Amino acid sequence: MGQKKFTPDEQRALRDNLYVARVSETTITYTAEFRERFALEYAAGKLPSVILRECGFDHRMLGRDRQRSLVKRTKKYAQRPGGFSDARKEGTGRPRVKELTDAEKIQRLEHEIRYLKQENEFLKKIKFLDRQAEWECKVRQHRMKNIESSKK
Repeated sequence: MGQKKFTPDEQRALRDNLYVARVSETTITYTAEFRERFALEYAAGKLPSVILRECGFDHRMLGRDRQRSLVKRTKKYAQRPGGFSDARKEGTGRPRVKELTDAEKIQRLEHEIRYLKQENEFLKKIKFLDRQAEWECKVRQHRMKNIESSKK
């Protein structure tokens, strides 16, 4: 079964909540303050529905699956070094440009030269084999013509 989508009225109600950073038809992004509060109160033994109600959310509107995933994600946030802040804003991916030392530049260029030499050798072999196949095809055709002409 698909994920429950929020109606425009539900989205408006969620946006008005202080603990919501963003909301769309299918997703809610909670503030770091809410995540911390939720984690502390959940660890103290409160039920997710009670915590959500105290924070101004309608737990029925969110649904059971969102509550479960909130608990799961909050536990993960508590264990990571960045804490409860939204890590998507930070550059977590591969850096676009890496400064190379001169030795690394030389090593990279030497590797590129070796690669290009291998590529040239490969292309030469393909060209040679292609010419050889064409020649063999012409020889066969010539032989077939000779055989046909000798039959007449």
